[in-house]
Amino acid sequence: MNKLFRRLGAGVAGVALAVTAAAAGAEELNLYSSRHYSTDEALYDNFTKATGIKINRIEGKGDALIERIKSEGANSPADVLLTVDVTRLWRADQAGLFQPTSSASLEKRVPENLRHPDGHWFGFSTRARLIYYDKAKIEAGEIKSYEDLADPKWKGKVCIRKSSNVYNQSMLASIIAAHGEAAAEDWAKGVVANFARDPVSGDTNQLRGIGSGECEIAVANSYYFVRLLTNPKDSDKGLTDKLGYVFPNQDDRGTHVNVSGAGVLANAPNRDAAVKFLEYLASDEAQGYFANGNNEYPVVAGVAPASAVAGLGDFKADPVNVAVFGDNQPVAQKIFDRAGWK
Repeated sequence: MNKLFRRLGAGVAGVALAVTAAAAGAEELNLYSSRHYSTDEALYDNFTKATGIKINRIEGKGDALIERIKSEGANSPADVLLTVDVTRLWRADQAGLFQPTSSASLEKRVPENLRHPDGHWFGFSTRARLIYYDKAKIEAGEIKSYEDLADPKWKGKVCIRKSSNVYNQSMLASIIAAHGEAAAEDWAKGVVANFARDPVSGDTNQLRGIGSGECEIAVANSYYFVRLLTNPKDSDKGLTDKLGYVFPNQDDRGTHVNVSGAGVLANAPNRDAAVKFLEYLASDEAQGYFANGNNEYPVVAGVAPASAVAGLGDFKADPVNVAVFGDNQPVAQKIFDRAGWK
């Protein structure tokens, strides 16, 4: 059995590697993961206890891992890529990094709209992209949809991330799916006209913009708000008291959701172990660890999210297949550029 543990920094170069050899012949799995949550240790340990398959990990940022696998080529030891956001899964798939996986268990437990149509990857947790507002300045119900962000009444009041952010790319891709390219471009231009400031990095920084008075409306994934609610830094204490939130588009298509997901890699040397790992991620036990590690929503029906996440309330999610977000990503980036969204 081999124990392999690597950490990737900001780029592919400079990888620190520690390898210790042990008895050969036991099953193993080489996992490339951009997740880094404390609950993952229990996730991996329990998979090994249940199956006898040892997990060897390479951890790093999603894009760096994709480049690593590409550079390793046919000799890559990677069996599974685990990363966040459909845009990154799409980039890996476009590079030919995944192979189709046929599994009755995965097809039964992972909703059809949260997996690749041909089984190249599967979503294992979701996050909702919410709209937040300053409760002292905006009444509940004044803003209800993503489309409302482009309303001229909100000129100079909106904080949102840069166009290079994959969360925003996927959100715009969903608007393209709902309304078409021309309407999506009009929307992007309208949002740019409503910027309170030039976009900055970090979803949490958008929420802080409301707290500081720089803006009255912000967009951020649900788990950033829950993190501030349950474990704020000293400088952020009291921030959530100022914030109202909206699950957008409840009167029509539903709220935009994205996934953390994984797929079996094209040159996986341990394919059977890789499929077993994906099936384990869809188990009730793993769903609890997987979702709670980052305050996300489980994908399997009947598995409860963390109490703080459940406390946000029920909502209707956009049922569109999330794979569309990747397909629409190149058009989304062009729209951002034409709209002047920095």
